[in-house]
Parts: sequence; structure tokens; C-alpha cells
Amino acid sequence: MLNKQLDLLVALQDLDIMIKDIEDVKALGFDVDGRQKLQGARDEIVKKLNKPLLSRYNLLKKRYKRPIVPVKDDVCLGCFMRIPTSLFTRGRSDKEVLTCEGCGRILYWYD
Repeated sequence: MLNKQLDLLVALQDLDIMIKDIEDVKALGFDVDGRQKLQGARDEIVKKLNKPLLSRYNLLKKRYKRPIVPVKDDVCLGCFMRIPTSLFTRGRSDKEVLTCEGCGRILYWYD
């Protein structure tokens, strides 16, 4: 269940970045289609996320462009701080959502 929630959060982050990019391009005076489809997909994902996790994501989004970052070789790719071993082993189990002790971003592991 939790792994699915993290997957949804990563997809939500990607959609938010794409929507922001469209707004930036429109601000330059170019006509871009597709924002409505992206917003619709975003709304569907938001409905599937549990509320506390969505709230945490929204708070982090105010501070960072990418509030969810991967961990590679025991390092948070948001702030490049080494993840403590205790967090690393707990994060691999997919039983809880973990945040970086350095920057506070939500972490996910990939192989």
C-alpha cells in the first residue's frame, strides 16, 4: 500500500513540474496545449492519496521544486547528505514514508 502511495506522490510531483513548465512557457508568449489534461490527471492522483501524506507534500512543495527525491548509494539526491544506516534499512522496507534528516524531503529508493 505504501509503495503505491509513494509512486502516486512521484507521479504528482512530475505532473506539478510539467504544469509549472507550461505556465512558464505561456508567460513567454507561446501557446501551449495540454494543461487541462495534466490538471485532470493531477486531480485523479490527489483523490487517491491519503490526506496526511498529501499535506506533507504540499508543505514541502512550497519550499522545494522537487519535494520527493531518490536515494542513491545511501545519499539523498536532494541535499547530497549521507542517509543514516537506520533510515536506509527502514526505507528499503516500504513500511513507512521517510524524510531526509538534512533537507526534510520525502525519500524513495530505487535500484
